[in-house]
Amino acid sequence: MTVLYLVPTLLADCSFKNVLPPNVVDTIHGLNRFIVEDIRSARRFLSKIGHPQKIDNLQFCELNEHTSKSDTANLVSFIQLGDTGLMSEAGFPSVADPGAEIVKLLHERNIKVVPLVGPSSILMALAASGLNGQSFAFAGYLPVKTNERRERLRILEKRSFEEKQTQIFIEAPYRNMQMINDILTCCRLSTLLTIAANITGDGEFIRTKTIQQWKNNLPEINKIPAVFLLQASR
Repeated sequence: MTVLYLVPTLLADCSFKNVLPPNVVDTIHGLNRFIVEDIRSARRFLSKIGHPQKIDNLQFCELNEHTSKSDTANLVSFIQLGDTGLMSEAGFPSVADPGAEIVKLLHERNIKVVPLVGPSSILMALAASGLNGQSFAFAGYLPVKTNERRERLRILEKRSFEEKQTQIFIEAPYRNMQMINDILTCCRLSTLLTIAANITGDGEFIRTKTIQQWKNNLPEINKIPAVFLLQASR
């Protein structure tokens, strides 16, 4: 039976041995077909983990935000030719990632999907935050426009307050500082904010403070991958 393996990749510049179990690496080594967001970065990752085959002999198809629905459907035929690995740019595939669409199609066709163990920045940030891990929601990327983003932040804070729920979201690294400034502008002084940056990498930063405590004491995380978590207090 053909299998699609969900292949975790690295979140930061670190040794793969620190975050990927040996049996997961062995499974990846046994694959020669991959669906990836970007072929160049996928080739670098496979080289880093010591894939035993020549990288030029491996087969790659791209699946990213530019892939049309018809092209995504065509990838099913690629997978049916043999066991395939699905990889995102960083961390776990198909979560906040276009890979979810191909996974959905495979379930419709009764093709087996196997998630491999590896790092997820969203769950790792939540676990290390001290915020509510019993009830939480992932909001993905917030709007780019300032007014729309601030309105969305107010909605998430209100939802957190009413449902006692942790709200998790991410941003393009080069807009991190804008995001933090908008959070400090929009949210209550008593609301808790976790900033988790460069998870698993050198200089990993994970801190939870109130909005009041964050004011005038901001980390410099411009262009560093980060996860943000909010929990409004009663």
